[in-house]
Amino acid sequence: MVRHARLPVSTFAYLFERFPSFVQTFVYREAVEMVRQGMAPLLISIRRPDDPPELMERLDAEVIYLPEEKALRKEVDARRADGKLPGKVHRVIPRRRSEADSQRIFEAAWLGPFLKERGVRHVHAHFGGMAARTAWWLRELHGIGYSFTGHANDIFCETDFPVSNADLVRDAVFVVTETDHARRWMESKHPFAKGKVHRVFNGIATSGFPERAPVGGAPVILSVGRSVEKKGFPVLIDACDLLRKRGVAFECHIVGGGPLDQSLAAQIGSLGLGESVKLLGPRSQDEIRAMLVQCAVFALASIPEKDGGSDNLPTVVMEAMACGAPVVSTELAGIPEMIANGENGLLVTPGSAAELAGAIESLLNDRTLADQLGAAGRKTAEARFAIGSTTTELKRLIVKLARVAPPPSAIALDPALAEVQDGRAFWRRFF
Repeated sequence: MVRHARLPVSTFAYLFERFPSFVQTFVYREAVEMVRQGMAPLLISIRRPDDPPELMERLDAEVIYLPEEKALRKEVDARRADGKLPGKVHRVIPRRRSEADSQRIFEAAWLGPFLKERGVRHVHAHFGGMAARTAWWLRELHGIGYSFTGHANDIFCETDFPVSNADLVRDAVFVVTETDHARRWMESKHPFAKGKVHRVFNGIATSGFPERAPVGGAPVILSVGRSVEKKGFPVLIDACDLLRKRGVAFECHIVGGGPLDQSLAAQIGSLGLGESVKLLGPRSQDEIRAMLVQCAVFALASIPEKDGGSDNLPTVVMEAMACGAPVVSTELAGIPEMIANGENGLLVTPGSAAELAGAIESLLNDRTLADQLGAAGRKTAEARFAIGSTTTELKRLIVKLARVAPPPSAIALDPALAEVQDGRAFWRRFF
């Protein structure tokens, strides 16, 4: 734990469930870019990272980690006994300490004084999950405002926590979604949120990718993601079976890991695809980038899950586009906001192995088309998903809607922030 006295006053705080996380690199990049843009946010993580060392992102910013669960509860109880916490905390904890998800109450009780000492009156969380629920309790117990970015299953799937998805949306200062699809879905699900939900694309670092250099030999079909239902890997494997039966030469490399590893391996074995389809397990970001520039086709066969979950704006698709790899994916959720079919990639019906195989085969057989789509995809990624631009959008929302005063360092880098702040002050005089 960092000593409080050594921490500078910050404009707002990011609150994460676990930071950094290998499967959430887009969150890490945004936070680091927000620091680079001079906003001086506190970076606070409820849990410590648990990624293997070889997959860890190198951190250039200080992160504050909460104490472990039992130690944190003990510390909060000691402060309560000494009368050092607000009256609302004293009333809430005895009544709710044994309820489901009550740890979020203790986290908020611990964090509130910590944030107020540093002048922080607003927190932003990623995902409508643990960190957002802790932020909800920060508002409830300490009057600290919050916003959050909803991504995919965290907003599409209902939960049974005492703080519901509807609670999170209703009480947030504002809500961000990755796509217009998710924004419209959320406003339909929660009509009271209309006008409160803002679309900000996930961002990626569009520079620094190696030059595109497909490997010789059998062309490689690459797919990357956790082995979970929504990634559609069984559909991709079935598509590979169809390609083999048509006599198409290829290798398919699936990068990632998760709960479906064994069933995917069994499917590959039962189809006799062991020589053609390889499960490579998790790889570092540098290794994935190298694979993206070397593959012949990048394919992500995203499908809707039985419980309503799905991909929304898969970051790996925009990374493949930034690498200039021709992309095949599905007409699901926000994916068409990245890919215009036939212009900068190909889209197929979710769950259709036949359509997926046909699209992949068309790119393997027509390298001119593949190169054209790859080049167009790269232009799209650079124009729409550059991390500097997407972080700027979020930064301006935080300044305008959460009434966060940008420091001089941020205004020097983005003079428009002064106009955002001045306009906000102008309207406050009349309302």
